[in-house]
Amino acid sequence: MSKSVERVRQAAHAAGLDIEIRQMADSTHTAEDAAIQCGVTVAQIVKSLIFQGADTENLYLFLVSGPRKLDLDKAARLTGEALHKADPKHVRKETGFAIGGVSPLGHLIGIKAYADESLMQFDVVWAAAGGTNFVFPSEPHALAKAANARIADITG
Repeated sequence: MSKSVERVRQAAHAAGLDIEIRQMADSTHTAEDAAIQCGVTVAQIVKSLIFQGADTENLYLFLVSGPRKLDLDKAARLTGEALHKADPKHVRKETGFAIGGVSPLGHLIGIKAYADESLMQFDVVWAAAGGTNFVFPSEPHALAKAANARIADITG
C-alpha cells in the first residue's frame, strides 16, 4: 500500500473515523467511474477539489458531490479571496496527493476545507483514499468532521 493511502488511514484513525479502504479493480479516476466501482449513484461520490487563493496562494479543499460543480463565487465568499485551480505539481507537493487521488484526509499541510451540503443527504458517501483506485465509504457528517470541513452551499 502506498504512503499516501497509509497516511489517509492514519489521519482517519487520528480523527476518530473508522474507515475501510478498498482497492477497486478498475478506474475510480472520475466520479462516474468511481460510482460504477462502488455500486452507488454519482451523487454519492465525493470529489476532492483543490483551489488556490489568488491573493494568498493558500490552498483550499472543496468536497463536492459527483455531478455538481463548485460555484467559484460562493467559494470565494467563504474563503475571502478569488480562487483558481491549483497547479497539479503544487497540489502534489503541498498535499502529498496527485490530482485524481486527492483524499479529504491526510494532507501534508493544514488545509481549510469546505463540504458541499448536498452530500449530507446520504447515509454513505465514497471518497478517494490517496491512491489510484483506492476509496473508502463514510457517513458524510463524520467525514466532514474528520476533514475539519465546514458544511456549506458551495455548488451551483
